[in-house]
Formats: sequence, C-alpha cells, structure tokens
Amino acid sequence: GEHGSVVIRGEERVVVAAYPVAKVIDTTGAGDQYAAGFLLGLARGLTLEEAGKLGSLAASEVIAHWGPRPMVKLVDLASEHGLKL
Repeated sequence: GEHGSVVIRGEERVVVAAYPVAKVIDTTGAGDQYAAGFLLGLARGLTLEEAGKLGSLAASEVIAHWGPRPMVKLVDLASEHGLKL
C-alpha cells in the first residue's frame, strides 16, 4: 500500500517504502505484481531489502494505469531506478 511493506525472514525485518505514483488509477494486480517482483529478486539472490524494493516498484507501475498487466518491463523499471536484477 501507500505506506510500503514489511518483509520478515526469521529474525530479519526490513521496512520497504512504497514508490510514489502521480495518480493511482487501478489497484487490480498490485499484490500479484509485488509478489512477482519480490520473488524474482529473491530468486536472483538479492537481499530482502532489494527484493522488497523490486516488488514495490513492480506494484507501483501496475497501479498507474487500467488493468492488471504491466505496461513497462520490470527490467527497464529497475534500471531506471538504480535497482539490480
């Protein structure tokens, strides 16, 4: 959501800020996109914080337009925001 997320693994706890969007259009698919970005980050060996940021970025893209499918590739978004994939 707009307040970000908290990622927990064992004793590790990371607070991840939400990426701001100019206007929220449709939240359909936001949770799925967050999960997809987060899990991709974990699968690629990113830290919990990095994976959380990737998930947050993926969710921010999908809520800025109608429909649950992203319009911009996550690899391109990550590059624009200085996140590694």
